Amino acid sequence: MPQEVFQHSFANGLTLLAEPMPHVRSAALNFLLPAGCVYDRPDRLGAGAVLADLITRGAGERDSRELTLAMDNLGLDSSESVGSVHMRFWGATVGRNLPAALELYADVLLRPHLPEDELDAVRSLALQDIRGLEDEPRSKVLVELRKRHYPSPLGNDHRGTVEGVSALTIEDIRQRHKRLFRPGGAILAVAGNFEWAPLKGQVERLFGDWRGDAPTPPAPGQRGDKRGHVAKDLAQTQIAAAYASVPVGDPDYYAAMGAVHVLSGGMSSRLFTEVREKRALCYSVWASYQTFKDRASIIAYAGTTNERAQETLDVLLGELRRLPAGIELEEVERVQAGLKSSLIMQQESTSARALALASDWYNLGRVRSFDEIQSAVNALTPEGVLSHVRRHPPADFTIVTLGPKPLEVNSI
Repeated sequence: MPQEVFQHSFANGLTLLAEPMPHVRSAALNFLLPAGCVYDRPDRLGAGAVLADLITRGAGERDSRELTLAMDNLGLDSSESVGSVHMRFWGATVGRNLPAALELYADVLLRPHLPEDELDAVRSLALQDIRGLEDEPRSKVLVELRKRHYPSPLGNDHRGTVEGVSALTIEDIRQRHKRLFRPGGAILAVAGNFEWAPLKGQVERLFGDWRGDAPTPPAPGQRGDKRGHVAKDLAQTQIAAAYASVPVGDPDYYAAMGAVHVLSGGMSSRLFTEVREKRALCYSVWASYQTFKDRASIIAYAGTTNERAQETLDVLLGELRRLPAGIELEEVERVQAGLKSSLIMQQESTSARALALASDWYNLGRVRSFDEIQSAVNALTPEGVLSHVRRHPPADFTIVTLGPKPLEVNSI
């Protein structure tokens, strides 16, 4: 059966995307609202995270307990999260319960109670999350890397800061909701077992009277220093590096994905083989691709003993730098197999499809078909990936380390 994706843009700016999957019994919904942590005020960093927790503590005619019970009665698996650009509200349930779930989400998004008497408890949890980062050195070094690599406020950590969260008042939270929860720029994606016409009609009824233009994105500021070290007396050293790549809308996007999977696409990948298997420098080493709408990066990580930290950094950077020297056919074939396997599994998951619909629409203004993606993956060649890598070589690294001693970066 050919893939069928419905799309409708309502007069208020809300976009509805829907992909029927009649062979499944479940349905998933995914709201993307332009209300991520880049919109946090500099003196209130963490406001988005606090709002994401507080927003489900009562909405519409239900108090916190009644709302939780209503969600549980639907068998609704749900989450609220804060990214850099968006806040995401996700829910999955059996298809017949999708209309009732949408009713609840309309209350949560448009009519939350945001109770003042719950703020201290939510703030306490948020502060625990921030302070807990000190006990997670890998997460800590990656947070510090993003702060330096991306221009402010793109590098903001969704958790915020102790100072920002501590300063929050209930009025701050309510004003953030009023300022950012608008239909302009909002995306609702649904995938699973449902019928399009009733879905569209219900969304129009629930959200058609919602008003407000999309918030103006903050202007990018300055980047941090490209070299950083977080001194911490630990038995291991954490290493994180990043360099620029091409965003998802670029013609080179699939070649960029091919390149990062050559580096880190399983136990036959270069980083795993050269850094871990051959030299036994570390247990964990990987590289990943991260994209925004207008920019992207390859982020690499390794955790190692203090005694071998300098060697690990040297070998890690060496593997990144030698990527333009050549790529083998068997490497690309492994990448293709891995990417196609991930694509097939995504096609079978309503949650993954709902997320992909929303992400594609935001980044590309359209939804890529399964056949389009598969054709692009099949078209990857060593020459094509190598040509991309030579146009966009691993260079101009941002590097952050965490451990007892700073490391030296060989510029060659």
